Amino acid sequence: MSHPPLGRDPKDGVSALFYERWSPRAFANAALDNATVARLIDAARWSPSCFNAQPWRFYTANAGSNADRFAEFLNLLLEGNQTWAKDASVLGFVVGKKHFEHNGKPNASYALDCGAAWMAMTFQARQEGLYTHGMAGIKHADILGHLGLDAEQYEAVMGFAIGKKGEVSQLDDGLQEKEFPSPRKSLDEIWLDK
Repeated sequence: MSHPPLGRDPKDGVSALFYERWSPRAFANAALDNATVARLIDAARWSPSCFNAQPWRFYTANAGSNADRFAEFLNLLLEGNQTWAKDASVLGFVVGKKHFEHNGKPNASYALDCGAAWMAMTFQARQEGLYTHGMAGIKHADILGHLGLDAEQYEAVMGFAIGKKGEVSQLDDGLQEKEFPSPRKSLDEIWLDK
């Protein structure tokens, strides 16, 4: 049985898959084959969604197989994220479809459903010894423009990086201080059963 990282206190019986997951910024700049990336996205495909709409769309750029696309995606991150994400194996964006396909009405749950798909992908990555880092610091409008998507129909929900964990020393000093699994709020703070 694995031991939780310092500052993490899961209840007995909680799978290590959950409490060992964290979001490093130091990536190893290692190649990742497209078959592996396909498996990660396929894990996301099985996520639950309102009316089974599956509103998520994953757009990826693999540094090993398409360096130009990777550079374009890197430029769609805010500058602070570009400094470390350049060493990831894959960069990507989760884009949410805002309306249901079956009736054209607004889907109030599309962002929630996209988050569920992102988490499924993340857990598959951890099972394969890989790490992910989700990013809110992205150029939302520029992403939609780059992908040729209508902002009335789609939202760039988040960015992400995938890869093997690198060395803390490769990060700037300010980021080195943050390179550890973060603690969580106590169960009493998030579970109100009173």
